[in-house]
Amino acid sequence: MMVRPRWIAALLLALAIAAAFALLGQWQLDRAISSGQVVERSTETVQPLSDTATPDGPPPQAAEGQMVETTGSFVPGDEQIISGRHNGGVSGFWVVSHFVTDEGASIAVARGWTAEADEAESVRDRLATQMSILSLQPLTGRFLSSEAPVLPEDGADPHTMTTVSTAALINLWANWIDQSVYQGYIVDTVAPDGLAVIDSPEPVVEVPLNWLNIFYALEWAVFAGFAVFLWYRLVRDAWERETEEAEIAAAAAADAAAGSPDAPPAGADRSHANAP
Repeated sequence: MMVRPRWIAALLLALAIAAAFALLGQWQLDRAISSGQVVERSTETVQPLSDTATPDGPPPQAAEGQMVETTGSFVPGDEQIISGRHNGGVSGFWVVSHFVTDEGASIAVARGWTAEADEAESVRDRLATQMSILSLQPLTGRFLSSEAPVLPEDGADPHTMTTVSTAALINLWANWIDQSVYQGYIVDTVAPDGLAVIDSPEPVVEVPLNWLNIFYALEWAVFAGFAVFLWYRLVRDAWERETEEAEIAAAAAADAAAGSPDAPPAGADRSHANAP
């Protein structure tokens, strides 16, 4: 049955359809891989802050973890303490300051870390009296996106901050009235006296996979296999139909032969069939 010209042609058609489905599956796999490719970028090459991100808008994905530099002034009195920050696996506190670039845009700067709350408060108070908004100074650090604000836990000080949230900080900065602000912060590469430099390793970018495209690729593979299976099923059905028809024809022929007038009755003694 399978080697008949009709079914050989059907097999070639099924293989062509399966090949088309396989190509579509390969295309979906290529899309899954290409969409997950990481754009190579050197986060350790210091770039101007203004070239990396723009204020008053979400920073681009390429800005995350980028080393940047800018020039400006710290605003005295706008220091805040962020608790629950780890340095070398030890929980402690960050001191975060308000920095205004020479272009007039504000950005939060994580100045340093300490394990003691009293030390963090002491450094915060000292920085508030030592800094002058009139003195311009360079700033170099790693740019990170703003974190989401988190409500303090039950029973905790309602003024406790655990995230560096631009939205929360601007409500605490004095004399800040709708100026331009970066939706992110800078981790300073140097720390003032009393604080340790914050650990800020080079970011590790994971390669994401587009699982939807992979699922589609698997679907096309199933369709390709089904095309060949459908050909086999049709051939088998045709063979079973022919076999059944042949059996019915044979049975009909046997019945016809059994009902012929010249045929002896069933079970009759054939030894006297030629007797006079």
